[in-house]
Amino acid sequence: PVDCGECHDDAVTSLAQSTHHRAAELVGMTAGCQFCHGNAHLVLAADDPDSPVSHTRLAETCGGCHANPDVVANYGINVVNPLAAYRDSVHAAAVHDGNGGPSCDNCHGSHDIFRNSNPESMINRANVPATCGACHTDITDAYLASVHGQGFLRGASDAPICTDCHGEHRILAPGSSGSPVSPTNQSLLSCGGCHGNLSLNEKYGLAADKVPSYADSYHGLAAQAGKTTVASCASCHGVHDILPSSNPHSRIHPDNIGDTCSDCHAGAGQRFAVGPIHVVKTDRESFPIVYWIRLIYLVLIYATIGGMLVHVGLDFISKCRAPALRAMAAAPSSGRIRMNRGFRIAHGLVMLSFPVLVWSGFALSYPDSWWAWPLIAPGPEFRGLIHRIAAVVICLSLVIHVIHLAVNREARRCMLEMVPNLEDVREFIQRFRYYLGLRKEPVHSPRVGYIEKVEYLAFWWGMIVMTLTGLLLWFSDFMLRELPAWAPAATNAVHFYEAVLASLAILIWHGYWTVFDPAVYPMDMSWLTGKSPASREWERGESPPGKKKE
Repeated sequence: PVDCGECHDDAVTSLAQSTHHRAAELVGMTAGCQFCHGNAHLVLAADDPDSPVSHTRLAETCGGCHANPDVVANYGINVVNPLAAYRDSVHAAAVHDGNGGPSCDNCHGSHDIFRNSNPESMINRANVPATCGACHTDITDAYLASVHGQGFLRGASDAPICTDCHGEHRILAPGSSGSPVSPTNQSLLSCGGCHGNLSLNEKYGLAADKVPSYADSYHGLAAQAGKTTVASCASCHGVHDILPSSNPHSRIHPDNIGDTCSDCHAGAGQRFAVGPIHVVKTDRESFPIVYWIRLIYLVLIYATIGGMLVHVGLDFISKCRAPALRAMAAAPSSGRIRMNRGFRIAHGLVMLSFPVLVWSGFALSYPDSWWAWPLIAPGPEFRGLIHRIAAVVICLSLVIHVIHLAVNREARRCMLEMVPNLEDVREFIQRFRYYLGLRKEPVHSPRVGYIEKVEYLAFWWGMIVMTLTGLLLWFSDFMLRELPAWAPAATNAVHFYEAVLASLAILIWHGYWTVFDPAVYPMDMSWLTGKSPASREWERGESPPGKKKE
């Protein structure tokens, strides 16, 4: 047999100490040079493009064994098919394009290849920064000066190194959607792997709420929906040069965070810089304004929606016991106009825009839901565009409504009847007496009763709140520049909880009285025809079906 050591004693000596030689001994084989270099009579120089160990062909040569399932199984190799992963990487692309990208030997060595558990291995955890630093010098220097690098130098085994964030063989460009360091993946696949780990947070005294609070923020939700331009962990904290907030050079130091935010939000002032960033809605001590907004809205939602459910439930039961009223639902209308054209146009715009607003708004909060997919799939900007268009449409409906009130006397008279008065209290009491069996005859409500007033006034309240907060969120640069530090978090909270309240109220209150109420089921068509159903006329004590009131 050929003894390559007669000429290449250094290479043979290195090979004899390598994991390849030891693995071969375990199965009674000899780790021969020909496995990599080929036939001894046909060996080519390593810089020859046709050599199996040339820079451009080495990965395929190594893959002859490492991509072979039988070899991987027989030798207990932990990494499965690294060749396929490497082929997808930016390193392989650089090699292919002749830009000097690394191949297998740049990271693992040539003849002196060791398992990563061996302290002498180039890919041992203690050596990875130096191995990567052979090419990425400036990045390694920045990393070693960072809070992560300092932890690594102190010997902290949990301190992240290059491969923890970027991966090993399948290293992709940061802009690639499959990269763990892409803007949309950082909080989940790289940074979140450690900062979302309870044991690591406890071990190093780190706040455990940073990852979930980011995920709950607009930035985090937009990132989950695939928006790559939204702020990620690295946008604020830096990439390799991450420093603690107490360091004057840190991007999140109180003196610097205004400039950091200004990278995206032009003119973001110092008032925002000292405000809450990772907001936890349930933390009363750190975020009192958001805490109280959440608490007040939760009480309001449970009380309002609970009260509505009780009210419509009792009404439904009482009407199910009145077959004459149910039969009247199918009777012809007297022909009186309840909603004139101006009301119907404004209502039609609300009818079109409100469901879209609800759908597109909650699609941001729950981007992984099946019902959000049609808005998320076309791209990260699509959902926001649809939401803003719907917002403009519903605001247009309000403008049309106000103009209609200004030019139409009958409309103004109708709206004056929307003002709450003591008659509403009387109607409410008598209606509940009927529901509870304390009154035999059903209540004849006035032309505009408290049921309509509750909904109309709630609509105005919701429109004012949602429009103001929506505009602030739409023009966030203005908010960050001009308003106090607590404004962004408070605005987000109010907009979300008001949306929950409005959606449930419309679904239960409006949905019942216009669809599920036995008196109008399957639907009160006055929104389309303008004519009040006969059953509603009877409830108001007006003339019976088909007969006009004198």
